[in-house]
Amino acid sequence: MRLLKVAAGALNQTPLAWDANRDNILAAIAEARAERVGVLCLPELCITGYGCEDAFLSPAVADTAWEVLHEIVPQTRGIVVAVGLPVLFRNALFNCAALLCDGRILGFVAKQNLPGDGLHYEPRWFKAWPRGVSAELERGEQRWPLGDLVFDVGGVGIGFEICEDAWVGTRPGAMLARKGIDLLLNPSASHFAFGKREVRERFVIEGSRAFGVSYVYTNLLGNEAGRAIYDGGGLVATAGRLVANGPRLTFGDRQITTAVVDLDFTRMNQARLWSFSPELEERPGERVRAAFRFPEADAEETGAQLAAWEHSEHLKEEELTRAIGLGLFDYLRKSGARSFVVSLSGGADSTAVSSLVALMVELGWAELGREGFLDRLGLGALDAYTPREAIRELLTCVYQSTRNSSSASREAAQVVAEALGARFYAVDVDGLVDSYTRLVEDAVGRALEWEHDDLALQNIQARVRAPSVWLIANLRRGLLLATSDRSEAAVGYATMDGDTAGGLAPIAGIDKPFLRRWLRWLETDGPTGLHAIAALAAVTAQDPTPELRPPGAKQTAEADLMPYEVLDAIEQLAIGDKKSPLEVYRLLRPRFEQHPPAQVAAWVERFYRLFARNQWKRERYAPSFHVDDLNLDPKTWFRFPILSGGYEREIEGLRRAVAVEAEQHAVRAEVEPQ
Repeated sequence: MRLLKVAAGALNQTPLAWDANRDNILAAIAEARAERVGVLCLPELCITGYGCEDAFLSPAVADTAWEVLHEIVPQTRGIVVAVGLPVLFRNALFNCAALLCDGRILGFVAKQNLPGDGLHYEPRWFKAWPRGVSAELERGEQRWPLGDLVFDVGGVGIGFEICEDAWVGTRPGAMLARKGIDLLLNPSASHFAFGKREVRERFVIEGSRAFGVSYVYTNLLGNEAGRAIYDGGGLVATAGRLVANGPRLTFGDRQITTAVVDLDFTRMNQARLWSFSPELEERPGERVRAAFRFPEADAEETGAQLAAWEHSEHLKEEELTRAIGLGLFDYLRKSGARSFVVSLSGGADSTAVSSLVALMVELGWAELGREGFLDRLGLGALDAYTPREAIRELLTCVYQSTRNSSSASREAAQVVAEALGARFYAVDVDGLVDSYTRLVEDAVGRALEWEHDDLALQNIQARVRAPSVWLIANLRRGLLLATSDRSEAAVGYATMDGDTAGGLAPIAGIDKPFLRRWLRWLETDGPTGLHAIAALAAVTAQDPTPELRPPGAKQTAEADLMPYEVLDAIEQLAIGDKKSPLEVYRLLRPRFEQHPPAQVAAWVERFYRLFARNQWKRERYAPSFHVDDLNLDPKTWFRFPILSGGYEREIEGLRRAVAVEAEQHAVRAEVEPQ
């Protein structure tokens, strides 16, 4: 046996935080060296941070990354390390992995496949490196290999698939296998999304099997740049078997996942495959050779053990809790804010946001301990805090009533805030509503009445709440969290500068039906290792309502819009699958047979009209976390014109089709025997 210990290092980096990023890289190298790791793979663009956006096009960014790289190189004595950075070559910028060995740079592999969809805009900044091409990078009097390379380090063959390279049909790994590599390294910046872990595991395991190699995948960790959350979760597979599976969504700065692989075993696996045909000729410069003696490795028990919560029957609920909890934690400490403030109405959305802040504290405290958690947030007075006291320091909830607010919602808000341990204030804003109403009545010369001014009278109640809660946020040195969800964003069921007020919208990417299921789960079960919050029953028992019309109107959100399950289904088909109104209607008919066809068609029409009309609102929403690959964020996922034709032609086609269906149904009813 020829045994080699390899490691995937997940890092919590921050764009352009040069010294912090460097120090985190060096700490990961030191930890790996202490564990006698031979090869350590660190994430894509980990020197600069992945989310630098258009700052990548600043010459100073590439220059500084080069300086930081050379600060890292001397610290790689006795180990092989892959680090990511942008490299400028012949007036083009390339997303590269540098392979460092024993205090020197061996070369740079450039990414061949650049993602340009969804969250990713790499073609805006980088060029894709052509397959089978290698060159020399010159800096002063020094030269290094650059391009599509294979490394022979101490007799161990090493190749790269950089993130997207492994997600395409023509993976570089197939050609690298023919060149006799032993290790395939994948430094990634792969954002979290529900259910994505299984997809990654499949391409890692299949890559190791099909290519006959040991495969090391690593990822970024945490809320790196504001919107995307990275879940870490390093993976190591060998010959079609997963042998190491790192923890996901952890609160630390880094996570090292190690495994011992048998190089002789994978080599002989390749040799026995009749389909394996090695490439015997080499292009000049494509193979980089370096002498190196790897640390001796002992055989270890292998097995990819997942955390207990990963086995939950409610995995999506667990993922939401941990992903948004981690996102909030990193956003708080990286933004410089001291706490969070929520306008808690007693409804589902604001309750979910408040609960997620409290759960952030409990999860972070459990993982990092008192000192680690409080120190990373800069709270000080370490011995004075318990988790509940930390929640009170970090979360302020404000209930703001008008004459249309119910006693049930006020009681629910207070009960939830007390159960969470939050600081709670109750403010009556009815006087502000009256003052604005009188002011405008005097200006327009008439009384405002519900029969004629319904929308305006609703919106002013939501808008007057913003200044007072912002004031409290300022007093608390806090960040105001907006509470709108994705279902509301889809149809514009939110008051701009009212319930959308805030600097961050944690649940703007979550649909209302799932959010309500999550609250019921939190009420009865709760996250693995923590607890349920029974007080949420005061919220889950109510129908969603904005409480903006007089109580006699018995206002509910679903009566204003449509059933949320229908709205969610339409959104998935219309936005996720890009279906036309008529196609959506035809797909929904069998799913919602309990509703008359004309009603389903009316809901479809309403969705498309409201969606087109309210793009301007989505453009103005506070930044939100991307946790679901069905997303409406126009800055990162789904772009749509602010001004458009509003689907008028398509809606007219839907109406005609429904009318024809109705006529045909009437004819059949006449001729069929009763």
